[in-house]
Amino acid sequence: MLLKLNTDDDRPLYHQIASAVRGAVRTGTVSNGDRLPATRDLAASLGVNMHTVLRAYALLKEEGLIELRRGRGAIVLEVSSAAAVEQLIVELVEVAREQGLEAREVIALVNREFS
Repeated sequence: MLLKLNTDDDRPLYHQIASAVRGAVRTGTVSNGDRLPATRDLAASLGVNMHTVLRAYALLKEEGLIELRRGRGAIVLEVSSAAAVEQLIVELVEVAREQGLEAREVIALVNREFS
């Protein structure tokens, strides 16, 4: 799995890493049962501190997207459609905040799409 970080992105690096993993799951690049790169390996390939990758993996674990197994690493869990939508919403909110949009504006845009 190849991840790239955007140096122009204002989000913390661990958010960018988590977002990239979410995108890989969404597009099918990684799927249920796949093992993510070891934290040391991913940190080295991205040129970041290992703790940055650990923080991203911890965030993904909290979201229920991965499971962390001692000695086996990070394993992608089966993602329900509701969880997939929730992940997209998290990314939408991040982008909306970056663009200076307020919650009511984002809600209005979503409501318009459902109409």
